[in-house]
Amino acid sequence: VQLKRGPTKLNLIICILMGISLSRVAEWSEATAQSGKKLDFSTVNKHILESCVNVVETYTNKNQAISRIIFNEPVHWKTHLHPKNLKGFISTDQTVVSKQTADDGRPIAYFDLKNPDQFEIYARNFAALKLILNSAADTALVEAKLFLEENGNFLEKVFGEELSPKKVDIDEQALFKVVEELKNSIKDDDEQKESKKMLLKLAVDIRNLDLLILHEAEGMKNKKTNLLASDVEAEYKLIKMLIQNNYPGVPFLSIRHTGAYSLKHDNGCRAPPWRQTVGEIAYYTIMPKNQGTPISATATRSGWFINEGFDDEKGELSFEKRSEIFPNLLSLLRSANSDFNNFMESDEGRLLCYRVKGRCLNYQSRPISDTDDSGMGRSVDVGVLTTTSSDERSGGLFRAGTNRSTSRKRTDVISQLRHSAGRNLPPISAITDKKSTRPCGDQKQAKNATDTDDESTGEPSSESDTDAEEGTGSSKQEPNADLPAEYWQIGKLVKYLKGGNQTSTIISLCALRDMPLRTEVCQLAVRDVGGVDVLINLLETDEVRCKLGALKILKEISHNPALRRAISDRGGIKPMVELLRSPNRDLKCLSAEAIANVAKFPRARRTVRQNSGIKKLVALLDCPNLNSYPMTPEVERDIEVARCGALALWSCSKSARSKVAMKKAGVISLLARLLKSPHEAMLIPVVGTLEECASEQSYRVAIRTEGMIEDLVANLRSDNQELQMHCAATIFKCAADAETRDLVRYHGGLSPLVDLLSQQDNKELQAAATGAVWKCAISPENVAELQKQGIIEKLVKLLTDQPEEMKNYLYVNSVSARVKLVSRTEKVLVNVVGALGEMAADVKNVNLIKRTNGIPPLVSLLTGTNQELLVNTTRALGRIAVDPDSVPIIDRNDGIRLLWSLLKNPNPDVQANAAWALCPCIENAKDSGEMVRSFVGGLEIIVSLLHSEHVNVRAAVCGAISKIAMDEENLAVITDHGVVPLISSLSHTKNDVLRRPLADAIARCCCWGTNRSEFGKAGAVRPLVSYLKSTDPEVHCSTAKALYQLSRQPENCMEMHAAGAVDYLLEMVGSKNAELQSAAAACISNIRRLALATEKVLQERRVKAQAEYMKQLAHQRQQLEAGGKQVDEEGEEEEEE
Repeated sequence: VQLKRGPTKLNLIICILMGISLSRVAEWSEATAQSGKKLDFSTVNKHILESCVNVVETYTNKNQAISRIIFNEPVHWKTHLHPKNLKGFISTDQTVVSKQTADDGRPIAYFDLKNPDQFEIYARNFAALKLILNSAADTALVEAKLFLEENGNFLEKVFGEELSPKKVDIDEQALFKVVEELKNSIKDDDEQKESKKMLLKLAVDIRNLDLLILHEAEGMKNKKTNLLASDVEAEYKLIKMLIQNNYPGVPFLSIRHTGAYSLKHDNGCRAPPWRQTVGEIAYYTIMPKNQGTPISATATRSGWFINEGFDDEKGELSFEKRSEIFPNLLSLLRSANSDFNNFMESDEGRLLCYRVKGRCLNYQSRPISDTDDSGMGRSVDVGVLTTTSSDERSGGLFRAGTNRSTSRKRTDVISQLRHSAGRNLPPISAITDKKSTRPCGDQKQAKNATDTDDESTGEPSSESDTDAEEGTGSSKQEPNADLPAEYWQIGKLVKYLKGGNQTSTIISLCALRDMPLRTEVCQLAVRDVGGVDVLINLLETDEVRCKLGALKILKEISHNPALRRAISDRGGIKPMVELLRSPNRDLKCLSAEAIANVAKFPRARRTVRQNSGIKKLVALLDCPNLNSYPMTPEVERDIEVARCGALALWSCSKSARSKVAMKKAGVISLLARLLKSPHEAMLIPVVGTLEECASEQSYRVAIRTEGMIEDLVANLRSDNQELQMHCAATIFKCAADAETRDLVRYHGGLSPLVDLLSQQDNKELQAAATGAVWKCAISPENVAELQKQGIIEKLVKLLTDQPEEMKNYLYVNSVSARVKLVSRTEKVLVNVVGALGEMAADVKNVNLIKRTNGIPPLVSLLTGTNQELLVNTTRALGRIAVDPDSVPIIDRNDGIRLLWSLLKNPNPDVQANAAWALCPCIENAKDSGEMVRSFVGGLEIIVSLLHSEHVNVRAAVCGAISKIAMDEENLAVITDHGVVPLISSLSHTKNDVLRRPLADAIARCCCWGTNRSEFGKAGAVRPLVSYLKSTDPEVHCSTAKALYQLSRQPENCMEMHAAGAVDYLLEMVGSKNAELQSAAAACISNIRRLALATEKVLQERRVKAQAEYMKQLAHQRQQLEAGGKQVDEEGEEEEEE
């Protein structure tokens, strides 16, 4: 802020105490009529306040005499502290004074209690200031802020008239002039000589401290803003907390993510990928209370700005910038809303914001990665590198009252080992030189590197590694990034690993192990400085301690996907596999754990298998003393070895070829033995391995025959939710076999599975439990058992009790990777709907689903994009629609139109199930013909799907056509669309799945015009006769109906007779199926009638021909007789002549 020149009291404190710092870098709000300028709410001001608080504490600790000097006049300010809550003060009804007194016997600090609503505190020396700040604890920075704002004449109160504003100019040489005056005024015989020397020292020290604060604060202010997704998320949580507390002065109703952009990517951003390329991170909509225009904000790496807003009608966000760029969301809102700006300018608003911001974890610092297991974390402020512990971060923004002068204490391993090793190694403080604190522009900043999908979901059986697959896990760094001191310290330690002797190597390994290796910046530091190669080389040494230290470090850093690939690329898997044969149990455990972390992508799993690692890992599972009692240390170590081996096999079991190798190595019997262990830590990796292997039919049979189903069911009752989840997921895969489903019911596994459905907080466990219930419900016996426990009511409740994120997601298209909550909820919904579909096979359960209002939520799921969910939903609605009373409910919720629209879905399974679901809907709907015609282009879509390459789609469409053709108008329309030749072309199929609906469709389509004749001309009759050779009775019935309709055309009857249909039809007349009997008899009747009619016609033709022939003979005879008479007459005449 530009301050006016002049000898004002505020300028005095700016000139001397915080002369350069506050004038150049401090951020002040504009002065108002009620109050002067206030320190603004910013990161730079926060740093200045922290520095001031640290100065008071550290300076008074080192200079006790100066801290006891009584000010010329007490400093005072209106405090937010309550006198009764302070330590070091004596409270009475009328006064509150400090226990500590000055040399004159008076207290060094006291309260003014005249105004009970606003207390005012007085301090007489620096010791009093330290006492007040230490008592303030979490709100120390708030008190420092109030002190600086209200004591502009601080130096005059401290030094008296010697430093009055009249004697000090505003230029930068003012301090030196005052110091010169003080120096010249000191005489040897002066009684106040020592006091003046202390004042002189105080002035010089304040000048030096001010320069230090200036150097750090200017670096923060001049640094270009580079926000991360974590910064944006923290600011969002800050504003959300302000709004949710319903403070009267906050003029906002809500803040939420804009539109469909609430789904988080793996890198933390919520912007779509094509917008991330321009630096955008997330989008937010802030609704004001006065129903005004919502504020639509965009968060980018360079700051915040207001965009053009979200169009609710089009469902699109306009990304264009409409305002200047602000450093944070708070500044943007203050600029966009005057009411909020006025509120933040008030003392109540500023105090509220400070307190709320103090409760927002990690807002004051930019985290490089998550906190490690030991509780140690790393954080980097914007522009300044600091190191904070997790306790300090959780304490909030203003926990400056205690231990402010000391940084987080680290275990100095080198110092501890230097004496025992007898080596003069440099301490860590020497290793961390000045380079470790400066911003390094030519270095790279580590990005988040997460596992690829193939690492979490398995791999193809061919285990082919593509370049893209390998490249997704690499972590590159951005230039001009600030790296913490640990990054450089790791580089120094790796140098000692490379060039030191055995003792220094061990010490360096200990020091490196003490680093926060779970943080990503430390993991990548090990890779960047060549530490991976050194650690892998140490695995091939003869020193056990070096191997143990290297394995511990490799185990920690291998949690990072980029480091996994680095270890694999540098040949680190082979020595790990070799160490599995070591007699040292610790080496076995650490090697197996490291392999478990590394073998999470296909190429690493293949390397383990090719180096005979599977056999060695399976050998680790052999633990004969598993259930021995009492437990001895030796047995515990054997159990730990088996547990680590199971962890490694769990990772390797994602490969199909590794599963085969594991089976050949005899893993099944060993897993069956370990599954009976009472140790949960052992059971989790064992059941996880079984879960992965259960995708193979041979393993499912082995799990059933080895009696593992009973153990899996028993562990469902465990208190460990992770173990329950893996057991339920294993049952989900194994229950594909009917015998396994019966075993689950026999061992009482249905009841605990139903109990696990209520685990709303653990979506993974809920998904596994619902999946197991779904597969078990395939058996009718299990359905009856589940219904006794009210399964349908619980499943329907799961459809409706879903998080808000899932409800929003169901009605928008996904534009990014799904957040974990949505993804896990989708799995639950897929299984719940699948279970309801199996339960709906019984008509009684359909009525129960209808009574519990389960149909509307099922219909609403048709608007989603999850293909598995759509398949299960359409199947469930198709079974429910068999009940005529349920169809009106589906129609009222627009379910039939949604089913019809799914015929255009690119997934053939969705198309097939949607077409099958339409069959009972059309059959049981009132005025179904008019309803079908109301769907514009619907009949054309149905006919066009006959061109599909998928048999299931063609079969389902033929079934739908058989229902549509029940209405004559619709039959005429589809006939015009060319349904007859398309169906005729499909008649040569040998698949019974298609034969039955195809025959039904032909039977229905014969009822219009000349379709019977057209089918005969298209050559559909003779293939239909071949259907009678099928073993499926349903195919026989449908074919007999079709032949009956075709037999009403004489030419078709002749074709049937020639194809030998009569013999098959005569046999089917004796069937127990009345419908088949009737159709076969009617077809034979038509053929027989045609034969009799043909014989009669032929007989009539023969009689007529014979009569005609006799007539011709008589005529000829008459002609001959007439000719004979004429010859005789001529002869007589000749004779007469």
